[in-house]
Amino acid sequence: MSFSDTPPTILLADDDADLRDMLEYMLRAQGFRVLTARDGDQALDLIGEHPVDLVLMDVLMPGLSGFAVCREIKSRADTRLIPVVLITCLSNPEDRVEGIECGADDFILKPLHREELLARVHSLVRLKRFTDELESAETVLCTLARSIEAKDPYTEGHCDRLSRCSEALAEQLGLPEEQRIALRRGGIVHDIGKVAVPEHILLKPGPLNEAERRIIEAHPVIGERICAPLKSFRAVLPIIRHHHERLNGTGYPDHLQGEEIPLPARILQTVDVYDALTSARPYRSALSSEYAFSVIRDECRKGWWDARLVDELENLLAFAPGLKAACVA
Repeated sequence: MSFSDTPPTILLADDDADLRDMLEYMLRAQGFRVLTARDGDQALDLIGEHPVDLVLMDVLMPGLSGFAVCREIKSRADTRLIPVVLITCLSNPEDRVEGIECGADDFILKPLHREELLARVHSLVRLKRFTDELESAETVLCTLARSIEAKDPYTEGHCDRLSRCSEALAEQLGLPEEQRIALRRGGIVHDIGKVAVPEHILLKPGPLNEAERRIIEAHPVIGERICAPLKSFRAVLPIIRHHHERLNGTGYPDHLQGEEIPLPARILQTVDVYDALTSARPYRSALSSEYAFSVIRDECRKGWWDARLVDELENLLAFAPGLKAACVA
């Protein structure tokens, strides 16, 4: 396997110096960069100091076991996508179950077979590279979304507030992790389709005419189209497309009604309306939280928003002052 750019880095952790040296030689001969650790504590130190593409680690080591190190790696947001291969002489099913539960991506039994070891290493390194490319694409989209937000000084911080508060509301409602992650991402990229809206319309201080309104109302569909190629954004797409719908069918782009509007989209739109009202605009000052909720409830009576979610949001902010502060511009 050849590497056209920086060679992948493998962290090799084993207390057996002879085995460690043999594996290091073998991996370096394949073109890998190798970091070595004699125990679990040193392995965690190295992974905190260097970008790593794969961890190859013995289970039985002094101090922290391979299971404990794997569990720690998989619990950290910045390292949890690094593949971990556990090298073990333990063949009991209980040990394999423990490895799976701590997040290990693969197991290799001792005595080691060179061809099997290298095949698994190459396979997992390729997978890590694909994951890195995916993360890079997501980063580009989020950067684009924030650049759109930055055009208007009155919306500074809007995306981050929506991301944080929408995810918190989803957690309070007991939504599964996939939908919470979708809302975290959706809060950032929900208005990415505005990249196609001319600035003179996007920043117009007065009312829009009919032609300008049609252009603005196309941005959820454009945003969905921009994000559609990313499979990791599959659950985000309905949020992007439907966060401007209204329960009575007067929203856009599809005029959905009631529960036809996906729950994550209704969650984000609830937080979006609250954030808009509690943020300053050229034509008015920011409303207080209490007044904003009274305005939103008036709009609920018109059939626009989900009153249950409005209640849940108010309860969430009432019992989380730190979150409330973060969700008000």
